[in-house]
Amino acid sequence: LKQVQEGVEFFDQIWKKVYSAQNANQKEKYEGDLKKQIKKLQRYRDQIKSWLTSNEIKDKRPLQDARKLIEQEMERFKVCEKETKTKAYSKEGLGLQPKTDPMAKAKNEVRGWIQEALDQLQTQIDTFEAESESTKAKKGLKPAEKTRIEQLETFTERHRYHQAKLEKILRMMDNDKITPQQVTEIQDNLQYYIHANQEADFVEDEELYTALNVGSDDDQ
Repeated sequence: LKQVQEGVEFFDQIWKKVYSAQNANQKEKYEGDLKKQIKKLQRYRDQIKSWLTSNEIKDKRPLQDARKLIEQEMERFKVCEKETKTKAYSKEGLGLQPKTDPMAKAKNEVRGWIQEALDQLQTQIDTFEAESESTKAKKGLKPAEKTRIEQLETFTERHRYHQAKLEKILRMMDNDKITPQQVTEIQDNLQYYIHANQEADFVEDEELYTALNVGSDDDQ
């Protein structure tokens, strides 16, 4: 529930940034951040809904309050999203939108699937952390449970590694250090990692980012 409160406060901070943005690019970035945060809150709500069905939890009022708080933010997000779509599809907007050149279009497409990959990785991380916290809360952990916690921490660490690489790739592409076509070459292997990393016979491609020269931790 502490995560819910912190998540709602962070959502509110981003909300204020959206409506105080000085230009369209800044506003678009904050709207993207707002969407990511509401997705995170929605995942918390799904977890709370499952807790509410548990007979082990006697006092469910804090959970109900947290769920209501998240749903209020979801309604706020709908308002923001509706305003954004209305502006984008208004006659004035359509008349003023510049034509997208092929390179910009390619970058947008790559940015789209990378952002989706980042969201999928974050969803899995949230699941790992929720399971880990739930297991740690038990008294007298069994050896198998301790092993599972270590495994979940390893999964989380690996996912964050991939998130860092993907965010760096986006910066490199925006700065024209690599082309969208180069980035697209890792898409299939990245999707394999996201969808199969929990399978028993999964083998990770340790050279996934080598061709893109994303080895340094310095900003590109």
